[in-house]
Amino acid sequence: MPPTSSTRAGWRGVCLVAITYIYFLIFAQFAFLKRLTQLNIADAHLKAVMAAMAFGGILLSLLTPRISAIPSPARRLQLAFFLCGSTAALTLFPINLTASIAIAFLIGSGLGLLTVTLVTHLRLWIGESNALLKVGLGTGIGYFVCNLPPLFATSPTTQSLTAASLCLIGILIASGQTAEPHPPTPPAPATTVSFPRVLLGFTALVWLDSAAFFIIQNTPALKAGTWQGSAHLWINGVLHLLAAILSALLLRRRGLAFVLAAALLALASACLLLLDPSRALLASAFYPIGVSLYSVALVAYPSLLATAASTQDRARKTGWIYATAGWFGSAMGIGMGQNLGHVPPAFVALAAAAVLTIPLVNLFRQRRRELIATGAILTLAFLTDRAIPTQPTTPSPIDRGHQVYIAEGCINCHSQYVRPNSPDVTLWGPAQTLDELRSQRPPLIGNRRQGPDLAEVGNRRSPLWLKAHFVDPRAISPASFMPSYAHLFTSTRGDDLIDYLQSLQGPSTPQHQRAEQTWQPSPSAIAIPTDGAALFTTYCATCHTPTGPTRTAWQQSFRRLPPIFTMGPFQHLPPTDTPTQRRQRLARIIKFGIPASDMAGHEYLPDHDIASLSLYVDQLIPPPTHPGEAP
Repeated sequence: MPPTSSTRAGWRGVCLVAITYIYFLIFAQFAFLKRLTQLNIADAHLKAVMAAMAFGGILLSLLTPRISAIPSPARRLQLAFFLCGSTAALTLFPINLTASIAIAFLIGSGLGLLTVTLVTHLRLWIGESNALLKVGLGTGIGYFVCNLPPLFATSPTTQSLTAASLCLIGILIASGQTAEPHPPTPPAPATTVSFPRVLLGFTALVWLDSAAFFIIQNTPALKAGTWQGSAHLWINGVLHLLAAILSALLLRRRGLAFVLAAALLALASACLLLLDPSRALLASAFYPIGVSLYSVALVAYPSLLATAASTQDRARKTGWIYATAGWFGSAMGIGMGQNLGHVPPAFVALAAAAVLTIPLVNLFRQRRRELIATGAILTLAFLTDRAIPTQPTTPSPIDRGHQVYIAEGCINCHSQYVRPNSPDVTLWGPAQTLDELRSQRPPLIGNRRQGPDLAEVGNRRSPLWLKAHFVDPRAISPASFMPSYAHLFTSTRGDDLIDYLQSLQGPSTPQHQRAEQTWQPSPSAIAIPTDGAALFTTYCATCHTPTGPTRTAWQQSFRRLPPIFTMGPFQHLPPTDTPTQRRQRLARIIKFGIPASDMAGHEYLPDHDIASLSLYVDQLIPPPTHPGEAP
């Protein structure tokens, strides 16, 4: 090695590993994606951008071992850092879709060149002493820094500037190393595992990691329970650091197969726990542990543990690992998260088989008879269990309606999430707690509101209103573009759906009740009688006139026939109200409806429409015939 102390060389390697992970995690996985969101690049366009990144990563991972124009590993590493830093800086400027695709390709290319070059020649910078521990420390520091709340929660601009600055530091650290160290000591027998098996194991682990990451990042309830908030981030950072150091120690003492099995156990646990949002907090502990366990091995195996006939052979193996496990496995995991929204238990079992084949093959050779006997017993137990008849369970109407809601695609137009500290609370009711959101299986929070939010719809709409609206939406809501679902009522599916929607009821807090009881139109809302007449014809005549379509069609189903305003009777207008109080009461009824009745509110109407409508209705109602008599 060049004349430099082993301690100094080791710390340079630690820093280079940490910088590489920080660039990939905080820029490629977060800042760049946030920047694409700011540019409104989504759906098919976003997939094209991410495909370009994956293509660049795969291409350069495979081509880097063949690059001979730059023989010096240090110069090649500096070039890679320059390319990565430049792409991070480019995202700070205005870019369109074409530029985004080009930049994504350069990000992947830079990372492919960076990772393969660094890992192939890592001994140049990491040294020989405690090399595994230094890899673990570099990996752990990288993840820890990415989870620091000031960096994780900052703007994509700051994250991109941080990534570019670290790449500049990487260029400076990489300088000065020009010669390969002496040939490494062959790995211990515990680490000599066939390369195809290792490649398959890493691919399965990256696949699980990427799927879980995408699902958490794109599910608000899961994200809130895993890495939102400073406390979560600090805990995640510490878990990453400790697990990375533990991984290095286990690699040295127990071998690669043991570490990959431990990582699989942690990641599989996280994926299975994420199926139940109420267990997201526990999943958030397993996830960083599993990620750091295999991430250390992903660097240490090709650089320090894999048998290689030459540096060129080591570079080829490194390239295949990062092209296949790193880029292909990541792309497939993200695709699973996008298309399924969860990691199927069957795939978790398949990944376990792929990872555990490494230790199981050796175990089978040593304990063949015992394993065959155990397998026979388990098979007999399974067949016996299947032969015993079980009592079928009948799903409740609410459960059946839940399935109808999913099958009919209601989530495409309706959310089930009252957003805290927003107008949602006034329109639809108190915001749900985090535990209530986590309890949804599957999560039906939704994010596209082409129709009203349904989180508290059971509090706001009666079964009759819902059924009339399903049969003929525009008879109830003239501006609705929802199609008719009358066909659901040719079977029990329609009534089951109504039962499910009626079950969506949250407790009304005293604060919310008080807000509704004291609400009144804004003082600046001017009531215009002619506007009120037009609004009455549009929204009210269907129920409150003798020949109204809804009144006529559902006359036998109303809990109580809606009053004809020129006749009465009126049960919700106290005779002691002054004219002003009566109009205010009418305005609240128009806005929020009448609880436990078929009268629904018109939450979307602006204040001046409600004021005009309440004035017009008040004018229709005849005055009391004598003092004390209700109108």
